[in-house]
Amino acid sequence: MITLQKVTKENLDDVLSLTVDESQRTFVSSNAESLAQAYVYSETAYPFAVYDDKTVVGFIMMGYYEAKEYYTLWKFMIDKRHQNKGYGRKALELGIQFIKDKFDAKEVYTGVVPGNDVAKNLYKSIGFKDTGLVELGMEEMRLVL
Repeated sequence: MITLQKVTKENLDDVLSLTVDESQRTFVSSNAESLAQAYVYSETAYPFAVYDDKTVVGFIMMGYYEAKEYYTLWKFMIDKRHQNKGYGRKALELGIQFIKDKFDAKEVYTGVVPGNDVAKNLYKSIGFKDTGLVELGMEEMRLVL
C-alpha cells in the first residue's frame, strides 16, 4: 500500500538516502536541498516520504508559491531501486489529493526540466498540460482539478 507520510526524525535518514539514476541527476534536486527549502519555507512547503508499506521509496513536496498565488508539485523523486513499479503515479495522485483536500485547490502547477521526458509523460498521463511558459529553465505545466 502506497502512502505519504510527513518527513520526521524517524524517517529522515531514509529520505536522505534516496537517490536517482546518474542520468536523472540534472532533473531533480537532492532531497537534502529540498528539505532545506522545506525548512525555510515551512509555512508553504509540504514534504512527504513516499512509503510502500514500511519502506521509503520516494519523496514528494507540494507547496504554495506565494509570488504567483498557486499550489505546486514542487519536488518529486522515486528512488532508482523503486522506479517503474507504479510508485510515481500513485504518489503523484496522493500529493495532488492532499492539496485538493487541504486547500480546496482548483489547479496545481509544476515545472519540468527540458529533456525530462519520463516526468513530463507521467504528468501528462495524470492530466497536466503545458502552459507554454518557460521560466528559470523549467517548462511550466498545469493540472486543472
